[in-house]
Amino acid sequence: MPAIPCFLVLLMVSQTTVASASSKLSRFEESQTHMGTVARIVVYASSSEAAAAATQAAFQRIRDLDGILSDYQPESELRRLCQQSGGPPIKISTDFFRVLTYAQNVAVRSNGAFDVTAGPIIRLWRRARRQRALPGIERIAKALDLTGYQHLKLDPVHQTARLLKPGMLLDLGGIAKGYAADEALKSLNRSGIKQALVVLGGDIAVSNPPPGKKSWTIEIASLNLPGAPSPPALLLRNAGVSTSGDAEQYVEISGVRYSHIVDPRTGQALTGRRSVTVVAATATDSDALATAVSVMGPDEALKLIESMRGAAALIVVQTDQGTRTWKSKRWQGKPSSRQPETTQRRSGQAQREPESGWIPAFSGGVTK
Repeated sequence: MPAIPCFLVLLMVSQTTVASASSKLSRFEESQTHMGTVARIVVYASSSEAAAAATQAAFQRIRDLDGILSDYQPESELRRLCQQSGGPPIKISTDFFRVLTYAQNVAVRSNGAFDVTAGPIIRLWRRARRQRALPGIERIAKALDLTGYQHLKLDPVHQTARLLKPGMLLDLGGIAKGYAADEALKSLNRSGIKQALVVLGGDIAVSNPPPGKKSWTIEIASLNLPGAPSPPALLLRNAGVSTSGDAEQYVEISGVRYSHIVDPRTGQALTGRRSVTVVAATATDSDALATAVSVMGPDEALKLIESMRGAAALIVVQTDQGTRTWKSKRWQGKPSSRQPETTQRRSGQAQREPESGWIPAFSGGVTK
């Protein structure tokens, strides 16, 4: 991803140190630059020494993953695989294989709206944003010929990957940060930190809530357009949330606004204004799904979200008729019956909500 932070998800977490009488945990926070954006980690720990050790290990995990998954670093594992495109299967690391396996699953379920083989197309549109000139039809056609998740072959037995066509390029910008946030959270857990939040650009992963709280409270940035709704705050625990949009990365050419998000099936950048927020069990899930939903039409996208256990989505699009909003059923506070549930109460009404994962946010209030 370009070295431009995508802060489309704002956190509403107290900046003051919070202590719990029962657990004696205090709040600590640190930020570093990783994966082309600001990585922020918030933890609750028994001491500053414990927090510092756990946080540094988590940042190192993110740094290591960037060395594997980056399409910018010349020596990354991803770049080495691309350099051998058209050749035999290549043995790859466990992290790389996991990310590619999940990416291929989302590619199939989204009918190619999410596709990590779209590197040639993404590079074309990066150049278009820099030069403020649309890519030519022939260049798009050539890039499309090198794109297609069907041309990426994975062998789980031997843990190998193969790019069938010479010149193929992978781009994990729609999934790598989510995976890194999840892995940083796991690192914190191994260090004994059970209550933490990790932010990487527009992707957030959270574990157990702060002491004395039922959840982390997260506010989504609005689309900043006339008539665009102000989304309610989300209450999250042991979940991931990602927001995808064109608030910062876009180019206007001949009066048309072109997003940094491309449709791998057509080779075209998305036009107009939109914002997509997805909540899921993990940030890996929410990151990839937010990208897929951005590319798909709202109706088709909501079918995909409803088919993913525990996922929910909010889609805001600027249309000729004004700003329109689409919400998945779970976003509207209707948890799937497949989720574990516990009875909660809101405004005197019995309300069923997931025992873990995300808690539906309601307009005019939140579940208590």
